[in-house]
Amino acid sequence: MPSLLYAVALNPALPPDLLRHLLRAGDTDEELAQALADRPDLTPQQVRRLAGRDQGTAVRLAYGGLLRAPDVDPVTRPLVALALLDEGRGDPAWAGQLARNPDPYVRMRLGSCPGLPDGAADLLAADADTEVLGDLGLHTDRADLLVRLAGNPDAEVRRWVAANEAAPAGLLTTLLTDPDVRVRRQAAGNPTTPGAAAARHVDDHPMVRQQLSEHPGLPAHVYHQLAEDPAPWVRGNLAENPGVDPTLMHRLATDDGCDVRRRLAHHPAIPLDLLERLAVTVRIGPALLPRIADADPAELARLARSPEPRVRMLVARHRTLPAPVRDALADDPDAAVATSVAPHPGLAPTRLAALLDRFGTVLATAVAANPDAPTALLDRIATTEPVPAKALRAIAAHPHAGPEALTRCLASPDERTAEAAAANPALPSEVIAALVRGTWSGGTARPAGPGTSPRQAGETL
Repeated sequence: MPSLLYAVALNPALPPDLLRHLLRAGDTDEELAQALADRPDLTPQQVRRLAGRDQGTAVRLAYGGLLRAPDVDPVTRPLVALALLDEGRGDPAWAGQLARNPDPYVRMRLGSCPGLPDGAADLLAADADTEVLGDLGLHTDRADLLVRLAGNPDAEVRRWVAANEAAPAGLLTTLLTDPDVRVRRQAAGNPTTPGAAAARHVDDHPMVRQQLSEHPGLPAHVYHQLAEDPAPWVRGNLAENPGVDPTLMHRLATDDGCDVRRRLAHHPAIPLDLLERLAVTVRIGPALLPRIADADPAELARLARSPEPRVRMLVARHRTLPAPVRDALADDPDAAVATSVAPHPGLAPTRLAALLDRFGTVLATAVAANPDAPTALLDRIATTEPVPAKALRAIAAHPHAGPEALTRCLASPDERTAEAAAANPALPSEVIAALVRGTWSGGTARPAGPGTSPRQAGETL
């Protein structure tokens, strides 16, 4: 029950009187208080009440935009003040105080806050804690501080400076010659490191070459040299590098490493003919590929007519297909293609029902994930035995889920399914009340007890 209580605390349909009950319960239940802190409809008084409970809850309220700078004392609540500074809504005057805070974690977190005043940054740059210096080195955009930190005797500090894309080009070039391989590695992969300087380290330590293979500005001949590297992770990084040319992509498409070919399929500029070849030689995974996402309508239509179902499946993962292409894929005889297109918005209820008729529970999860799936179809899936656990989970979070289906989801042994149902605003009001009052018994609302009104039962919280 506790996990369902935390979930129902997020339910947008929670009535004000039950919200007040949960706020009282949150006084002694930290997890419940933090769940309530994620609600966007809290009154200023309720926000102050939750913020006063503990610092963790106040931090959530700050990141959620509900807590204001005048409500925060940076001395007693430094982590809350940091959250507001991190969001750009804090008082810049706090930075100097926080830079002197005795807790090194507070000082370290301060170094990553945007718009850090110069005085606070200077204090952090003089800090004795190397973690504080490292975080400042990664995030500051002040060239003078970066040069200063790059001379620190601790390699960890220099490593974070080498990762900072705001570091001056000359400084990054110097860090490429650092005696510590970790520093050289970081500088080699920094996209703002001059490509010509980075290229001179193509024969460096394997760790350096691994990071170098991610650099987008190397000369073409260096990429071709890295394509011969014996380390598959070097070639794998290269396969996703936006700087490689189509000639090298064709070469990598024949690589012995299946992970290299899989990562090449995710390259945003891969030629479509090469992507079609890769689709039948490597398991690409369920994600929409960048090149497919950027394809124009004519390209999508051509790929959707491919005789190879694995190519059609790549197109079916697109979620803004032209209607004729979308509907044609929904009529595809291949179950994998149909599964990929079933969640596409805009599919008519009749087509969704036809998909379920043709493929049964194989497509239940994909159909239940469609944002336009009607209540009747979701009810049908929820009452089909056996219903796939993932399908029930999709129904539990669906805005069209009906009371009967949600009640069944709420009784699911799968915790995520039950929690999604408890947070669904379509959940019947009497069930929401029973969850708050602790009278829910996994399918029914128990009576509150003789002589006790439902309102009184809630008041005991």
